[in-house]
Amino acid sequence: MLDPPRYLLGVAELAVLAGFATLGTSALRTRLLPTFSGAPAHLATAVLALALLIWTAEILGSFGLFEPVAYLVGVAVVGLGLRLRVGGGRGHPRPPSRSPSPWTEGRGAYVATLVGLAIAALALVKFGVDVRPKLGTGVTGFDSTWYHGPFAAGFFQSGDTWGLHFTAPQFLAWFYPANAELFHAVGMLAFGRDLLSPLLNLGWFIGCLVACWCIGRPYKVAQWSLALGAIALSLPVLADQAGEARNDIVGIFFLLAAVAVAVNAWGGRQNRQVGGKGADLPGNRSGPELGPPMVVGLAAGLAAGTKLNFLLPAAVLVLGLAVAAPAGARWRAFAAGGLAALAGGGYWYLRNLIHTGNPLPWFDHLGPISLPAPDQSLGGREGHSVLGYLTDGSVWSEWFLPGLHGGLTFLWPLLAALSLAGLTLCLIQPRGSMIRDDLNKEPRFEEGGDGRDRVLTIAGLVGFAALAAWLIAPTSASGPEGVARGFESGLRYLAPAVVLGFALLPATPRLAGRLRSLSSPKLHFPARIAGKCSLVRLGGGRVALAPLVVAVIALGYPVQRHYLENRYANPTFAAPGLNAAFKWADDISNARIATTSTRQYPLYGTDLSNHVQYIGEPQPHSGFTAPTTRQQWRRLLKAGNYDYVITTRDRLEPGKPPYPPATRWTEGKGATVVLRKPPTVIFKLTAPLDPSACPG
Repeated sequence: MLDPPRYLLGVAELAVLAGFATLGTSALRTRLLPTFSGAPAHLATAVLALALLIWTAEILGSFGLFEPVAYLVGVAVVGLGLRLRVGGGRGHPRPPSRSPSPWTEGRGAYVATLVGLAIAALALVKFGVDVRPKLGTGVTGFDSTWYHGPFAAGFFQSGDTWGLHFTAPQFLAWFYPANAELFHAVGMLAFGRDLLSPLLNLGWFIGCLVACWCIGRPYKVAQWSLALGAIALSLPVLADQAGEARNDIVGIFFLLAAVAVAVNAWGGRQNRQVGGKGADLPGNRSGPELGPPMVVGLAAGLAAGTKLNFLLPAAVLVLGLAVAAPAGARWRAFAAGGLAALAGGGYWYLRNLIHTGNPLPWFDHLGPISLPAPDQSLGGREGHSVLGYLTDGSVWSEWFLPGLHGGLTFLWPLLAALSLAGLTLCLIQPRGSMIRDDLNKEPRFEEGGDGRDRVLTIAGLVGFAALAAWLIAPTSASGPEGVARGFESGLRYLAPAVVLGFALLPATPRLAGRLRSLSSPKLHFPARIAGKCSLVRLGGGRVALAPLVVAVIALGYPVQRHYLENRYANPTFAAPGLNAAFKWADDISNARIATTSTRQYPLYGTDLSNHVQYIGEPQPHSGFTAPTTRQQWRRLLKAGNYDYVITTRDRLEPGKPPYPPATRWTEGKGATVVLRKPPTVIFKLTAPLDPSACPG
């Protein structure tokens, strides 16, 4: 556990990082998006601030300098530099918001807002309840302990983000993009522990709710988008994000944020040029026309730099905005959005390109063109896509239907229909234009021409791109031929399309007007009363903020004590022998540990000081394979100068020996057994193992 001074030092470091990042990017956001105000402005600032934190870590990490002091100074310098260079956005006065607050629109809107906020609050409480158990155990999910946690701990230990971290040789995981893991590493830098790791996804969940609100805001249906988005985010398929280091919720946030910025920049705007293509898109408005596509592209790139399945929807969003722009502005819009997207997520793919010669090493062919890639199987489960099983009735009855029931509840047909309706209605819009003659008057629909909301159409295409990414993903229905064991888990690749469809549904032209009609002018509150309510709400929020922050910091201290005292103290989430090894490692520090376990993160110890390495042989094009002979095994152990060796299987399997071959290869002079419990043996190496003494 941390003593009060060390805990407060970590809190102060995080506060300084957040403060300088926001200081610089709030000024930049004002310059890039001068018409934004309220929640969309805060969301855009958050995207820019998160990007600043990532860029600083990547630049320093490329030279092995991702360390506490260097990172703190780097963020401060960049934040201050932006503030001084941009000048706080002076010279760009902020116009009034295009979308008046739903609190002042009428009694119906007031009630709807309360209902939307109540649903979002329930969703947040549910997610928080799911986080609570992990504060007494540590992260336990398979992917969290396989590569999410080890990536973050590796960044923290080495200060290096450019090198490849070879985990178990499954799915070429060391090539995965790692934006989300960088944030876990930032928390580790601040506290020297992983205190923030079980809590980070709670923050991303809140960000997703804000983004859903912002998606509905320009159409005056923010409360409805919030409510439906909260429902989608609370489905069982995303329950494993709570308290874990999984990154699906992170990618969903950035994708929702990208769409939210786009619709607030161009969606729901007055379009008097009926039939005028691209009237509201880049190149046909006053002000810094390239600012919105830059921020949208950046958010989309941050999603693609988080998880592979966001590559396709991110590309569709950037390309869609460029194509929809007027002819003379398309290349500018594409360049602005595309370069920003590369800045958001291109680092990891550039790293793969330099190490391997291929930004996507999972693919060794592009049509007839051969690409450099590791010559090895993906390992893990046999890869199969949902698309390959779409016409297989037995797979549907045995795996798909039960999986949909488990991942999306028994209401999955209704939920799927609503999500598809949201995406489809964005594409099938009535011909006409939304005309708003006055910001205080209800917009009206004018028939004729082709004044459809093109950015809403693009958002629908982005959702279908996310759906397509799930359909073709080789792990969306993984398992032996005809046995799609990975289908239910793979539904998290479908989650971005479901959440986006739900958030967009109220904003579609065929529904937005009906939902807005709930705010009848006859039921409007007196403006003076509404104004006073707004002032009380704003003033109260400012007054309550400081005590709230102090209360959270004070509450955090006993929470971190409880967490560190119980972290992996009594693990029950793996095979019995592995559980015993995890408990043993929690009290080990500064040791070099070799292992055959796919789950590695608990072996890093409470203070994250243990160097943990899966034993494998480097291959051409940054491949990595497990040794197949005793001599090879012992040679790798000797080269690594390890203190301990943990030989294990990931699980007990009937019909197989209780221990892997590596156990026999390690036994002998120089290796003392510390723990033996099927399927795991821990050896303490007291002398270098001689490869020549054990041929074959």
